[in-house]
Amino acid sequence: FFQLIPEFYENDSSFLVNSLKLDLGKRQGGKMVEDVELPPWASDPDDFLRKSQEALESQYVSEHLHEWIDLIFGYKQKGSEAVAAHNVFHSLTYEGGVDLNSILDPNEKVALLTQILEFGQTPKQLFTIPHPQRIIPKPRSVSRTSSHSVATAESPGKSLAVSPNEESFEDLTEESITLAWNNIAKLKLDQQYKIHKEAITGIAVPCNGSSVFTTSQDSTLKMFSKESKTIQRSVSFSNMALSSCLILPGDTTVISSSWDNHIYFYSIAFGRQQDVLMGHDDAVSKICWRDGRLYSASWDSTVKVWHCVPGETLSKKKHHFQLLAELEHDVSVNTIDLNAANTILASGTKEGTISVWDLTTAAVLHQLPCHSGTCFSSAFSPHTDSRHLLSTGEDCCFKVIDVQTGMLISSVTAEEPQRCFRWDGNTILSGSQSGDLLIWDLLGGKVLERIKGHTGAVTCMWMNEQCNSVITGGEDKQLMFWKLQY
Repeated sequence: FFQLIPEFYENDSSFLVNSLKLDLGKRQGGKMVEDVELPPWASDPDDFLRKSQEALESQYVSEHLHEWIDLIFGYKQKGSEAVAAHNVFHSLTYEGGVDLNSILDPNEKVALLTQILEFGQTPKQLFTIPHPQRIIPKPRSVSRTSSHSVATAESPGKSLAVSPNEESFEDLTEESITLAWNNIAKLKLDQQYKIHKEAITGIAVPCNGSSVFTTSQDSTLKMFSKESKTIQRSVSFSNMALSSCLILPGDTTVISSSWDNHIYFYSIAFGRQQDVLMGHDDAVSKICWRDGRLYSASWDSTVKVWHCVPGETLSKKKHHFQLLAELEHDVSVNTIDLNAANTILASGTKEGTISVWDLTTAAVLHQLPCHSGTCFSSAFSPHTDSRHLLSTGEDCCFKVIDVQTGMLISSVTAEEPQRCFRWDGNTILSGSQSGDLLIWDLLGGKVLERIKGHTGAVTCMWMNEQCNSVITGGEDKQLMFWKLQY
């Protein structure tokens, strides 16, 4: 196996040319060895390097990079998977392949060391499960100016409807998101309803947007119809507060977390409790769902990762839960969020510590004392790289962390605690302790707009994919619907 040296992807092509006319010998056919013979697609050494660089950075390589990681550092490096992938090397090349300290014969030790040097070494195995595929942004097929003019001439919703193919649909969705955040200060209250007896703690909306599910400290899960403006379902699983809710893909099941240590699965179609997961030893504070996995945070100082196999709704078969990982903390965990690739999890505690976890190894990457008081909310930057993490706490501060290095790169102090937020990487829409919605310029560290909202703290916030519709819930028991008025 030959590996290409870094020079193949750099800018100096002189290593490919025998400019000093060195005598490098003859080939078997008698021909003198001279310059490196280039493939037919390269016109000269510089063209060869340029095309090699383009290939390395190409869409195809990005899409298949995880397969290379599986072979070199991952689950196909050793064992039966390595055999099946024809990826087996001399036993001496593997880490721990031989214990040199146990060999007493100096000649034998020197011989083994020489062999190891000759064969080279297989890298350390870092992953034991398939590495996730890199998320590749679709190539743009609509220019920024043209789609902006479409979105400005019509409403953002209409501009999405004109897309004839998938690529332009995705481009226009991205354009409408950019347009929405540029105009986020034009958020106007559309409707408001008092549907709970205590503070609202969670909001979830199915894909069709016809109804809204909410959880509350009054222990109920409610289904509110936007069309009829009435409560269509009200469910109580226990007499303790519910802390958050989400809807599973397919819009058939709502999951609620509770202060009674349980997570409840409610079937929308059959209007009944479908299952219950007794997952923790204290209140479950927050739940997330990604790709068949449930992530639950709790005041018992753990975050648990579950693999969930749904049960058959009509039969008596229940969901099957398999505990994949348990992430231990020193104190109660209040909030969690996952990056776009589902490989990194951030958790915020009641003492203000932010922990960044590698989900492939269940190991903590960084642990940072970010807030002096409870961490209310945290979220990765919404781009595919999820490079930054924003958190807000009881100490009235916004903190931005570089996920890769664990460095605190920005801190903004507000006049009052900000309980929940959404952000696009630069601009923040936050719900404050006093009930107002605030729009922040993160780089400038200042409030751009203050919008009058609830009469108590804004406790939860939902935003649609296009970022032009927002729903907030508050301590004042109100559910408020906001729309962008361009």
